[in-house]
Amino acid sequence: MRTLETNDWILLNSIIYKIYTLEDVDDMRMQFLEHMKMLIDYDSADFYLASPTGEEKLVSPIYYNCDEDMSDAYEELDYSRGILYSGKNLIYRETDIISDEKRVETDYYKKVYKPNNWHYSLQLVLAMKKEFVGVVTLYRTIGKDDFLYDDIFILDLIKDHLAYRLYQNKKSGDISGVKITVSAAAEKYNLTKREKTILKMLMDGDNNDYICRELYITENTLKKHILNIYRKLGVRKRVELFKMIKEKES
Repeated sequence: MRTLETNDWILLNSIIYKIYTLEDVDDMRMQFLEHMKMLIDYDSADFYLASPTGEEKLVSPIYYNCDEDMSDAYEELDYSRGILYSGKNLIYRETDIISDEKRVETDYYKKVYKPNNWHYSLQLVLAMKKEFVGVVTLYRTIGKDDFLYDDIFILDLIKDHLAYRLYQNKKSGDISGVKITVSAAAEKYNLTKREKTILKMLMDGDNNDYICRELYITENTLKKHILNIYRKLGVRKRVELFKMIKEKES
């Protein structure tokens, strides 16, 4: 087992302090990923929140050294889906639940790991009171060794603090209960330029036919964009969108 040095404990205390004191949950998550890099060797990471609607979906991704929304791919991850939504605080290496030989043959590995030159991962599933609240995944590139149990030990020291913060935010409505502008939503939830444009038109009250004509897209394409917006914002229908987004930028 790794022996933590004085500087390691100081950094851990600083991370825990920021988990509780940084007001913006996205800022907190980004700083968490950046500071954990000083304690655990990894090359990329993502940090998703649980859908505020209670659905088994991931929303509001924060990335470290990667920029692709992989929430759709997560939905296809059948061999660990039960773990993700178990309602338990868990830390595990993906190789702990499936052999490396089988893992590299899965569609998930081919869709997510291979294009990003990743091979190993360490996942922190966050939950409180049997309620899933978020998930952090750390990745290592091909050629590096797998994560160690020492890395799990470090995350174990932090997991309850992180789960409690996200649980409190979710219950207080901080994730989805306060109206924000279209521009703020686009930045906060990583909307594409096209998704931002469509969101603004929806908030302006434009109907689907008008949006399709103005943007020169088909009805099916528009529906896909709207579904992506719903998924990223963690809503299921337009009425929830209007409760979340301001009609005007000011």
